[in-house]
Amino acid sequence: MNYKGSKPTEAIRGGSVKQVKFYDDDVRYWQLWRNRSAAAESPSAVDHLTSGFTSPAPSTKGRHFLVICCENKAIFLDLVTMRGRDVPKSELDNRSLVCMEFLTRSSGGDGPLVAFGSTDGVIRVLSMITWKLARRYTAGHKGSIYCLMNFMASSGEALLVSGGSDGLLIMWNADHGTDSRDLVPKLSLKAHDGGVVAVELSRVSGSAPQLITIGADKTLAIWDTMTFKELRRIKPVPKLACHSVASWCHPRAPNLDILTCVKDSHIWSIEHPTYSALTRPLCELSSLVPPQVLATHKKLRVFCMVAHPLQPHLVATGTNVGIIVSEFDPRAIPSAAFLPALAGSRENSAVYILGRELKLLNFQISNTDNPSLGNNALSESGMSKLDAGEQMTVKQTKKKSVAPVPHDSYSVLSVSSSGKYVAVVWPDILYFSIYKVSDWSIVDSGSARLLAWDTCRDRFAILESVLPQRMPMIPKGGSSRKAKEAAAAAAQAAAAAHASSSASVQVRILLDDGTSNILMRSVGGRSEPVIGLHGGALLGIGYRTSRRISPVAATAISTIQSMPLSGFGNSNVSSFSSYDDGSSQRSAESAPLNYQLYSWENFEPVGGMLPQPEWTAWDQTVEYCAFAYQQYMVISSLRPQYRYLGNVAISHATGAVWHRRQLFVATQTTIECVFVDAGVSEIDIETRKMKEEMKLKEAQARAVAEHGELGLITVEGAQSVKQERIPLRAPMLQVVRLASFQNAPSVPPFLSLPRQSRGDGDDMDERRTSEVAVGGGGVSVAVTRFPVEQKRPVGPLVVAGVRDGVLWLIDRYMCAHAISLNHPGIRCRCLAAYGDAISAVKWASRLGREHHDDLAQFMLGMGYATEALHLPGISKRLEFDLAMQSNDLKRALHCLLTMSNSRDIGQDGLGLDLSDILSLTAEKKEDVVEAVEGI
Repeated sequence: MNYKGSKPTEAIRGGSVKQVKFYDDDVRYWQLWRNRSAAAESPSAVDHLTSGFTSPAPSTKGRHFLVICCENKAIFLDLVTMRGRDVPKSELDNRSLVCMEFLTRSSGGDGPLVAFGSTDGVIRVLSMITWKLARRYTAGHKGSIYCLMNFMASSGEALLVSGGSDGLLIMWNADHGTDSRDLVPKLSLKAHDGGVVAVELSRVSGSAPQLITIGADKTLAIWDTMTFKELRRIKPVPKLACHSVASWCHPRAPNLDILTCVKDSHIWSIEHPTYSALTRPLCELSSLVPPQVLATHKKLRVFCMVAHPLQPHLVATGTNVGIIVSEFDPRAIPSAAFLPALAGSRENSAVYILGRELKLLNFQISNTDNPSLGNNALSESGMSKLDAGEQMTVKQTKKKSVAPVPHDSYSVLSVSSSGKYVAVVWPDILYFSIYKVSDWSIVDSGSARLLAWDTCRDRFAILESVLPQRMPMIPKGGSSRKAKEAAAAAAQAAAAAHASSSASVQVRILLDDGTSNILMRSVGGRSEPVIGLHGGALLGIGYRTSRRISPVAATAISTIQSMPLSGFGNSNVSSFSSYDDGSSQRSAESAPLNYQLYSWENFEPVGGMLPQPEWTAWDQTVEYCAFAYQQYMVISSLRPQYRYLGNVAISHATGAVWHRRQLFVATQTTIECVFVDAGVSEIDIETRKMKEEMKLKEAQARAVAEHGELGLITVEGAQSVKQERIPLRAPMLQVVRLASFQNAPSVPPFLSLPRQSRGDGDDMDERRTSEVAVGGGGVSVAVTRFPVEQKRPVGPLVVAGVRDGVLWLIDRYMCAHAISLNHPGIRCRCLAAYGDAISAVKWASRLGREHHDDLAQFMLGMGYATEALHLPGISKRLEFDLAMQSNDLKRALHCLLTMSNSRDIGQDGLGLDLSDILSLTAEKKEDVVEAVEGI
């Protein structure tokens, strides 16, 4: 390799590459987060672990390293400057390097630290600031060190664990900052015969973290990190040694917790001990690879594997045909549902399933962090402390089981419109149950694969299904084995097709006494099989069309259709698919029209056929709806009639919730907020006029019915009705990103040179970054338009809703997370979208005045031109526009004359004079004259 560094890397032969890793502030943050969250699960965890996690101080100063551990040297490639630095083994006591690990808890002047395992059994720690040896861990291993990993104990102690060729698993204290002494082991235990190949940290819900090790003796062992006793030991694949291991938690496979690989073509999964504790193939990679890739190879073999630490649906494997990135049901979300809040209570509740129990999760914001309690302090950077990267402290308790459930497989939870009922569907079992929240009794149950609620009433639709016959097992041996397998597969496909075609959509209603009645036994009456069911103000049904579409499009239409009925390896269609970046996805034009909306009242079709969305979200007030597709989302208005508002480019969304005119969306990597307003169109004005005419006719009819024709006689004479001019307003869609995995960027050292200040010392940019802006009355204000992106919780999420001024999320470990909405730039918009424009103007005092024009434009798009006039920082040009929009001609003329006197017309680009105003408002000359006289 050639690098741009001053020291040529060719001068030192690196030898074989042992390990490759990335390191920057992002990696450091998420390593700390993983270790801390795993340790905080233990009931005995210390208090500072269960409190909000604060971002560590930047350590790499904007640099992003690719670190390559070679036998004879370590290469640090700065991906910003593309300069490489070699650290030869002579700097590390001239010992060959085998593995490496970054020490995430480092203090003092040494900066980032990286530990290298060597062939002599000594761990040497290198400072990435001084590039010198910082300390050694000695007197541990008697041979080569194969693996290193750092983690945090429930006591809060940072530990480094190493595994070596001697089969020992050794714990070291990693908290020794700048201590340069040779450190001795904290604990040593025999783990495997023949050597420890790899070690992995496993987060356990409600318990201390565990360590997973694999060894040359072909066994996998699990260790308790509190007592360091062996909990379990198995041989995942007989006669084959594991090469990689990964802790895995995916909502689509609640019974699986470990992935591993051997030298075959599978990704193997290991069930949790509370289940059958079996090892089974999760995925056959040969079925995902194009046949032409395997043409030159006899058989695909896997050599290593890793699960994405932030997106568990992505699993990468290194094989003899290259690196394969597989995707496992990316749209699956945790089995949890948000419950309505009790009146007068600050505590929020959610219900979730763990094993065969329905449990309750209670959570709330601590009083010190609750924005609704008046704690709106701003940090020195002029931002709210909650928006400056600090996570909010959440108090939560997981109560005992509230009800047993009949199955422990993958489940989908949903809540009725009133919040009185919770539905649980087991798609793999083809079964559903409806629970009454007041006493958690079952009010309805039966066979179904899909269930959808009505937004307005406690009624629901189910897709009844008949379980197809399982494919019979084919005995080994015999020349016709392949033919028998093909015949069995064809028979199973025919049985599944028959069961799917015979399924019907049935609608039921839950009465006040808790009983369930059938309203409609079969909705639609179409012959095509039903593959999707979506609730809302209208019932949406997706059908399988005869049109040929790509396999990727078929997977996008319905993931559940391709899932195995039981287990993960006994189905013809794998739950995995090869990962695609979206460039080959189907476009809207090529999508089949296979989705029909039906009325909940008469079950008749509403509108024409549409492309089937992946999911839908309907506003509780039945004003807006969102249809999510793979690359975008469609936003529509429902009142006074259905009207398309536009698309937003939010791809791979997994769920959303409405909060008036705010749509909070979770994607695989971000949390977004879409502010929506339908505007005012001609059809809205016509509908309004028609409603007013209908009200007038109804009033006249009532008067005639009560008093006869005399009821139409008025005492006053004829009056000219003054028609109010309603200006048209275009729809508004504004997307704001609230959270992502991206860490706050720091400035690289070569860009952070001392700033050359001007002679007068008036450096506005410098003051913005170092001082706090002060508004009227000494109130600190935010100097940024929007807050810095907060940290998105890891993995799939349930978007619960907005309460206490925060957005609530629930992750796969059934932990609640709060996304702050306290930054003035966000808070003002949320208040205006919710309908409280007066409070939005009051909150604007905490926002820098240079951002008031932008906020006023937003409020204008929301229909609050009059209220936006009260923002103190708006420009005269915008003030004039707002005054014209709100029919405040007096203020518009006053604004015009003020700019004319100050000679600001040309600067603001107004280009209008008094005659222009009169011509623009010719129909209101009387009002204009009155306004001029007033001035």
